[in-house]
Amino acid sequence: MDQKADSIVAQLAEYTKKAGFERAVVGLSGGVDSALVAKLGAMALGSQNVTALIMPNDGLTKPQNIQDAQEWADKLGIKHHLIPINPFIDGYEELPWDSSSLAQMNIQARVRMTVLYHYANTHNAIVLGTGNKTELMLGYFTKHGDGATDILPIGNLYKTAVWELSEQLGLPEVIIHKTASAELMRDQSDEEEIGMEYSEIDKILMKFEKGEKPVNDDEQKLYDRMMANEHKNAAAPIISLKN
Repeated sequence: MDQKADSIVAQLAEYTKKAGFERAVVGLSGGVDSALVAKLGAMALGSQNVTALIMPNDGLTKPQNIQDAQEWADKLGIKHHLIPINPFIDGYEELPWDSSSLAQMNIQARVRMTVLYHYANTHNAIVLGTGNKTELMLGYFTKHGDGATDILPIGNLYKTAVWELSEQLGLPEVIIHKTASAELMRDQSDEEEIGMEYSEIDKILMKFEKGEKPVNDDEQKLYDRMMANEHKNAAAPIISLKN
């Protein structure tokens, strides 16, 4: 097995045991990040101890993604539930203000988070996060949505490394080569939204990780995004009081 996979699996198993849990739950979208996390979770805890929640937004989530998620869960031998989130989202239309497009996108991720934690609290399980290092550095996730989790198994893998490890662990090609998308709006693509391909994004982020500063427009764009979203990875500030 790959050395990175060995390390992730060992640490995930150790963390879960120390935290007093035996089971885990993961939101399975049909994309490569969650598919890899489900695989690593099954390797660390045993397939009988991992549950996948497939939570489509009917009318927005592509049927192929639902099918891919279900088939991957079956192949891994993990239990899964199909839970459309539309009934939960619809309740927000009753609020006494009009939703912004940003609110409409983010509420999907936050609803999924509450469903995951409802399952976790009910079944004494931990929530496996699906964020990768590229997303974490850029703040490319929903605060208190997909950013809310108990542990991030692939949080130290850049997106390009996620693809590489997925190939090595035998994930389905249809999932690995799928266009990356959070599917919070129609026809959304991660790379189009960020403005460059992940291969280039990761090269730039690796430079930033070494302490280098931006030297061109593309690098400055990513750097500005990092700085603007820095609060997403930090604990909420506590206002200090003078004695």
